[in-house]
Amino acid sequence: MNAKDLDEIKQRNARVEADKAWETSWTRRTLITAGTYIIVSLYLLVLGVENNWLHALVPTGGFLLSTLSLPIVKNMWLKSLYKKEQNS
Repeated sequence: MNAKDLDEIKQRNARVEADKAWETSWTRRTLITAGTYIIVSLYLLVLGVENNWLHALVPTGGFLLSTLSLPIVKNMWLKSLYKKEQNS
């Protein structure tokens, strides 16, 4: 392996780490949550739903709760996966 290959691997690893950081960031979660709330609020407004701003909290809250529970579920899944691999 030469220096060029090593540099390419380091650059790729930096991109992967940055993508991972973005995927798990509160900035991303906040932007998606706000966007979801705005879009659903407007949709419910167009439909003529009373208190559309209040009803839009339901899908928005669902999204936020799902993002909070994913790390827990992921850890449980990884533990289960590694137990299966060790038993094989």
